[in-house]
Amino acid sequence: MGNNTSQVSQVPPEQNAERETEYLKSLGDRVREARARRGMTRKILARDSGVSERYLAQLERGQGNISILLLRDIARALDIPLELLVLQGPEPPIDLIHTTEFLRRLRPEELTQARQLLIDNFAGVDTDTRRNRIALIGLRGAGKSTLGAMLAERLEMPFIELDRLIEQAGGVTLNVIFDLYGQSGFRRLERRCLEQVLERHPRFVLSSGGSLVSEPATFERLLTTCFTIWLRTTPEEHMQRVIAQGDMRPMADNDESMSDLRRILAVREPLYGMADKAIDTSSQSLGESLTMLLDVVRGEERSPAKS
Repeated sequence: MGNNTSQVSQVPPEQNAERETEYLKSLGDRVREARARRGMTRKILARDSGVSERYLAQLERGQGNISILLLRDIARALDIPLELLVLQGPEPPIDLIHTTEFLRRLRPEELTQARQLLIDNFAGVDTDTRRNRIALIGLRGAGKSTLGAMLAERLEMPFIELDRLIEQAGGVTLNVIFDLYGQSGFRRLERRCLEQVLERHPRFVLSSGGSLVSEPATFERLLTTCFTIWLRTTPEEHMQRVIAQGDMRPMADNDESMSDLRRILAVREPLYGMADKAIDTSSQSLGESLTMLLDVVRGEERSPAKS
């Protein structure tokens, strides 16, 4: 302990200040990216968190409260990850902690293989079952509802819109659910409704909400139980289709809606890319998009749809 204290005290003050600046900047970046993945404006996050927009702006610029630095230093002194200090609920099982540390050491391609091995051995859902549960993911305006309904009709399967089920369960519109219960309340309803779909329907085409991928537990459940297809298009086409639908959520009252949309798409792309397949509907007619979608579902696509 004496040696560690001596080593810390020998770090020049300017080096400590530089490290603190870098840490606060990375923290701000993580907050901003998490907000973008969920499609939340700063105003919405301020409302749901009770933290002022001004402070959130400072936090995202890397100028957050210095107390987080003290918390980091305590975690470092205890030689445990910071997330364990701020974790809600009981400490996770020791096997989970060690498995997580093992996975941290893997290269990205090895992580992908490890995850697939876990799914194959422990997901409890066979390939045929997944193939009969088709889930479409992607941003609003990608064509999930329109193409999903057409696909379900061609395959003689039920078509289910998860957002409509959430509205039925909540008894109000999505906007009101967000206003009354915030993101956390919406996410609980979303997970509950997905579980009900999986329990009640052995075959279906499901249109999921664009931000479902930002909730790790729910998205992982979708990936391991359904055959997922990412409907992708350009930011410009996304925006045009959203405007045509008359729905600007979550860009309402935001003068930078296009830049927000690009940011949301950029941070969600790695998540959408975890789908089994992807098709690009850019500049495609509904008929052409449906043909591509049918080919992917039937395993007849001429080239891999997933990049």
